[in-house]
Amino acid sequence: METQQTTKASSWTILLIEDDPFIFDIYNMKFTKEGHTVIGAHSGEEALKVLENPETPPIDVILSDVIMPGIGGFGFLEKKYNMPKYRDIPVIMLTNVSEREHYDLAEKYGAIGYIVKANHTPSDVLQRVTKLLNEHRIQSDNNQ
Repeated sequence: METQQTTKASSWTILLIEDDPFIFDIYNMKFTKEGHTVIGAHSGEEALKVLENPETPPIDVILSDVIMPGIGGFGFLEKKYNMPKYRDIPVIMLTNVSEREHYDLAEKYGAIGYIVKANHTPSDVLQRVTKLLNEHRIQSDNNQ
């Protein structure tokens, strides 16, 4: 019998890139309630500035929407992928865009997961993010 791990091992600092204030507030509230720190950005440009800010604490995971004004999620992902200093920060796409080519593009630029918001409650998203991060850490440990 397979069981899902629902307890959190530690808290994370999350960079949440979401241009819709209502959706941002929902996920910010959910992750904060679970003891995580959320840093917000409303576009890819803003997220890059957050990463480059020397006062930003170390980011454990980035959750990024796809469709945003200016640099969207994939533009951000490509720029981050080409910045060695930030390449190892895991990214999970959190979006309502569900076309196959978007999954492939996310994978090409190193995203560790792709979650379609409309298909999951915030609690489901928290569980999926936890699972993806745990799998990513195990894989990273095995590759060292």
